[in-house]
Amino acid sequence: MQRASRPTPVTLLAAAHLGPALAVTLIVALLAAFSALPAGTTALVTGAVLAGQLTIGWGNDLLDLDRDRHAGRSDKPLASGELSSLHVQAGIALALVACVVLSLSAGWRSAVVHLLLVVGSGHAYNVGLKATEGSWVPYAVAFGSLPAVVTFAGTSPEAPPWWMVTAAAALGVAAHFLNTLPDFEDDVATGVRGLPHRLGRPTSRFLATALLLAASVTSVLGPGSPPPWGWAVLAATVALAAVALLGRGRLPFQAAVAIALLDVALLAGRAA
Repeated sequence: MQRASRPTPVTLLAAAHLGPALAVTLIVALLAAFSALPAGTTALVTGAVLAGQLTIGWGNDLLDLDRDRHAGRSDKPLASGELSSLHVQAGIALALVACVVLSLSAGWRSAVVHLLLVVGSGHAYNVGLKATEGSWVPYAVAFGSLPAVVTFAGTSPEAPPWWMVTAAAALGVAAHFLNTLPDFEDDVATGVRGLPHRLGRPTSRFLATALLLAASVTSVLGPGSPPPWGWAVLAATVALAAVALLGRGRLPFQAAVAIALLDVALLAGRAA
């Protein structure tokens, strides 16, 4: 393990699970844009969500430091020694302050939902729920709350429609199952046994695909009469679901990720 040097933005962001953080931020940015939020409010909400996701990612790697070292995770800057714990703790503190300030600037209702249900769920997962049968719950709560972060930040704050909450929650739980697949064996070897690990890889892949398809159907049919493009996207998700279930190698995972991207587009498009 090399000795930690002065951190760079690249190593800091690598320790923050940047991919998932940007994915969640993109969902909120698209929902805000298609919901016709003012540009300033959209920027506040998007920035708040990004800051909150950074605290979750850094918190995850900080809590998993011993486990990642045991698993030989050279791809993680904390485990490899490129970053020190103090670097990450400082990042969490700064991001948390930014998250709170930006969230409150977007409105207290949006802030309460974001800080308690989205960010709070992420940290609850990190602290212990990730190794239990209830590992899916934080994902359902956090993703299902994302639409409310946007709608409560509007000029006329209101709760989001049921279909948007349902589709987002299904997308979140599917993301949980998908997220475990690349590190499945390492997680089990180091004692992490969330619901996907208890069910096994084949069942987890099936459930992820089913939930993604359910999110697609809910987004297309939930708001009422769907537009022609909605049917076209739904047909594409059904075809990709068949690939996800029947394909081999990396193809099923890639197909599932493609469905997730289409689901995000459906959520945003139907929110307009």
